[in-house]
Amino acid sequence: MKLVIGGAFQGKKDFAQNAYHVTSWADGRNCDWEEVFCAGGILHFHEYIRRMLSDGRDPAQLIQRLAKENPDVVIVTNELGYGVVPVDAFDRKYRETTGRVCTQAACQADTVIRVVCGIGQVIKG
Repeated sequence: MKLVIGGAFQGKKDFAQNAYHVTSWADGRNCDWEEVFCAGGILHFHEYIRRMLSDGRDPAQLIQRLAKENPDVVIVTNELGYGVVPVDAFDRKYRETTGRVCTQAACQADTVIRVVCGIGQVIKG
């Protein structure tokens, strides 16, 4: 598993594509629920988590399942924990859950890269 993180619009997808040559991407904004378990990469992983929460699904075991069923996946996600804490309860839960799930992903991943302005910095691996 590879995890590529960073702020919005920082070039994460292009970096991941160039570094790992992913041929099949699942888009967390609108992919089928099971698609992430067979895709080469997952874009907008944070949005997949938002959709899970909105649909009443529990993402607690998501990373363990990904590690078992799709261990070579490249996960691309925004960092959400910076800035003002959201007023809305759902948005707070979403932000916290995404942080916890991404922390699990970082533990499972053999490589974690933070991308800023299109430049990747290896923080694990």
